[in-house]
Amino acid sequence: MRIVGKLLRGLAIGLVVLIIAGLGWLLVSPPSLLLVGTGYAAKMVCSNVFLAGRDPEAVLAVDVQAPGHPLLRLVTVNVDRDAGTVRASMLGFIAPSLAVNRPGFGCANVADGDVERARDLPPKDTVSAIADGVWPEGNDVTVTDPRIASVLVDVSLQGPGMRGVVVVQDGRILGETYGDGFGPDVPLLGWSMTKTVNAAILGRLVLEDRISLDESNLFSNWKDDPRSAITLRSLLAMEDGLRFNELYGDVADVTRMLFLEPDMAAFASARPKAEAPGTAFNYSSGTAVLLSRLWMDRIGDRPEALAYPDEALFRPLGMTSAVFETDARGTFVGSSYMYATPRDWARFALLLLQDGFWNGERLLPEGYVAAMAEPTEASGGRYSRMQTWTVGPGFDAREDYGLPPDMFWLQGHDGQTIAVVPSLRLAVLRMGLTPYNKGYRPQLLVKAVIDALN
Repeated sequence: MRIVGKLLRGLAIGLVVLIIAGLGWLLVSPPSLLLVGTGYAAKMVCSNVFLAGRDPEAVLAVDVQAPGHPLLRLVTVNVDRDAGTVRASMLGFIAPSLAVNRPGFGCANVADGDVERARDLPPKDTVSAIADGVWPEGNDVTVTDPRIASVLVDVSLQGPGMRGVVVVQDGRILGETYGDGFGPDVPLLGWSMTKTVNAAILGRLVLEDRISLDESNLFSNWKDDPRSAITLRSLLAMEDGLRFNELYGDVADVTRMLFLEPDMAAFASARPKAEAPGTAFNYSSGTAVLLSRLWMDRIGDRPEALAYPDEALFRPLGMTSAVFETDARGTFVGSSYMYATPRDWARFALLLLQDGFWNGERLLPEGYVAAMAEPTEASGGRYSRMQTWTVGPGFDAREDYGLPPDMFWLQGHDGQTIAVVPSLRLAVLRMGLTPYNKGYRPQLLVKAVIDALN
């Protein structure tokens, strides 16, 4: 019996030692997967608290934990409203991550802990309030077109987790509806719909003859390198040939860039060449961040570059709620991070419907919007030459839904879509929290709207 007792005590001591060693390892060198999880939680809570005014615990539970990896259920967050920070960790002490809010520029992950550098951004001018009047000149939307009233109340067409639906035709909002807890004044994250906004900002520089789509030798670290042949045009079409893993749910290039890298553009520009430029399609958030870095570098002056989205796009369109977030080094995250109210997202859609014109002034180059509906051969006809999709979520053939052939899509993670139909002067925005595995297809909503209007 004494031998058995000694064995049991030895096993117990060994187990305690293993637990202590394991905890020490998690504290000193936590796995990247855990850091991605806490970085994601810190960023999402930070942006939704400081930009959208939402409750942090609700954001953690609904937006982060419910649809995410099971490990996210172990995450806790601490919000310091005075300091403008959000700290997240597993079980309160493992794999800590920090996100910091910078007024006017949103939140950024501070994976390297350099909060002072992340805050080193110039003061941002206050955006003037939208004028009184009917949308889009003002914010008055008082009448719902009776033809689409039944569409807007159909829960099956809205899809699970719907947060906002806006229907625009002939320059006016015909109807809108919102999910519980949301409304026309709550900014929503567009995720990859930001890519198209980023392309439009680049288009402003093209119109001003400050940058050319055929330029190559785009980055200094690509000099005397096969990547020097990559053109701005190939980046816009996602045909740059860079190796970039866009798979979510694990530690891939995209999650590492978004949640662990303070300088996202440096990370993306270091990706190796995998294919000859212009020959293969690879959807890449890293590519979109490179586009941001390129147009910012072309402007040169840092304060001017940081003010450019407001001056060139948001202010002319009256998008007073729009916040284009930067990373911790001050590069706009052109792949993923723009918040705006549904009505302001709809203003951007209206710009595209009007072929880049606004109040009689051309804001985008001639042919720029048309390129958003032009499918590329390398993508198998799924993607355009200008940071948009030519087929909707699910990559189903558009003929399956009987939708107009000139339609193109802005699409973002977890169910953010804007369908743009130039031939009908129609845009249908649908935003929410709807993971792809829910099987929701906004094509049915768009078809119902078209049928009702016809």
